[in-house]
Order: sequence, then C-alpha cells, then structure tokens
Amino acid sequence: MTDTAQLEQKILAEVAAAGDDAALEAVRVAALGKSGSITALLKTLGTLPSEERKIKGPLINGLKDRVNAALAARRDSFKDAALEARLNLSLIHI
Repeated sequence: MTDTAQLEQKILAEVAAAGDDAALEAVRVAALGKSGSITALLKTLGTLPSEERKIKGPLINGLKDRVNAALAARRDSFKDAALEARLNLSLIHI
C-alpha cells in the first residue's frame, strides 16, 4: 500500500469518526490547512523531477479531491441530521 493510500485511509477514518462540525474542521485543517499533511505533499511536487511529478501529481490531487468530497458529504450529513432533529421536535409540539 502506498503512502498516499495509507494517508487517505487515515483521513477518511477521521472524517467518518468526527462527531460534530468542530471535529470535522479539525480534521480538515490537519489534512488541508496551511501545515496539513496533504498540503505538505502538494508542496513537495515542485521539487520533484518532471517524470515523477507526472506520476505523483495526479495521485496527490486525487487524494485532495476525495478528502474534500468526504468532508463535504460529512458536513451535509450533519446538516441533514440537524434538520431532521428540528423537524422531529416541531412534530412533537404539534
């Protein structure tokens, strides 16, 4: 298993385990923030020889895209759960 695959598994597990928006934001910052793990990988691309960059660039950018998608999906699930809770609460009062 490659380093990017292991990193992806770790980050996606952290996204899934995030219990609220604050925890999810902490995962996002750790992965994609200024000093994040994926950001660090992206910064190394400029130092690589062009042939290696052609191979690693799409892998790292794909990882970034998949993590962003997982973060967005988890954020949406929090919003859906909050909306459902509000709807259930309003139904109880009817």
